[in-house]
This record gives sequence, structure tokens and C-alpha cells, in this order.
Amino acid sequence: MFALDPRLESDTVTLGDFPLSRLLLMNDAQYPWFILVPRREEVSELFQLGSEDQQRLWRETTLLAEVLKDTFQADKMNVATLGNMVSQLHMHVIARRKGDAAWPAPVWGRHAPVAYRQEQISAIRDKLKLVLTDDFKFGE
Repeated sequence: MFALDPRLESDTVTLGDFPLSRLLLMNDAQYPWFILVPRREEVSELFQLGSEDQQRLWRETTLLAEVLKDTFQADKMNVATLGNMVSQLHMHVIARRKGDAAWPAPVWGRHAPVAYRQEQISAIRDKLKLVLTDDFKFGE
């Protein structure tokens, strides 16, 4: 049974699910920083997914990156799987803007996180409801 890594659970807000992946919002209002986690047990590397799931994850990632680039007027999209701190396979999709708190450096460990206020999370949900496909199911 799929279970979200406790660190991901404590650092993020769950937004909903694509057919394969759970969509999380990193609880740091300095950046539009999203994370996709394939709902598969004991997977820490991309190559551990079957070929169909690999293709699905890439489709979900590229769809999300395209939507976020337009929605948040990003100058650059950062997409990465690292897993040094959390071994559960997860894909970071971060909308970067020139002049954001860490620009042009990576966002990891650059500044202490600034938690979202509930109204900010609601506004992000509302924006995404306008642009995500029928394949995405929002959690409430």
C-alpha cells in the first residue's frame, strides 16, 4: 500500500492526484514549488518503475511544468529527482523567476522556508483548477 514519506508529508500540502502521482505543494511561499510522488510502494529510483509508469510520470511532469510556467509566469522551470534526504521517488517541479529569493542558485537549503497562509494555498488551488486536465482529481 502506498504511503507518503513522513518528511514529504510534514513539508508539503497535498493538492490531489494524477493517475499515477500525488501532487504536493512544498510549504514554502518563496517559490511555486510542487512535487509529484508516484503512488507506488518502495520505489526510490526512476528505473524501478515499469516502462508504462515511467512514461506516465514523464507525461505528468511535463504537463505540470507547462501549466506552472504559464500560471506562475516562470522564467525557468526546474525539474529534478534528487532523493538525497527523502529516498521515496519524487519529482520536484519548481517555477523559478528572476529575482526570486534564491535566483539564480538552487532553492534547496538557500533560505528558511516561509509557510503559506491558508488563503495563499486556496488561491493556488483555484488557479490550478482552471488549468489542470480532467485526469487530475483535487483533494479537499
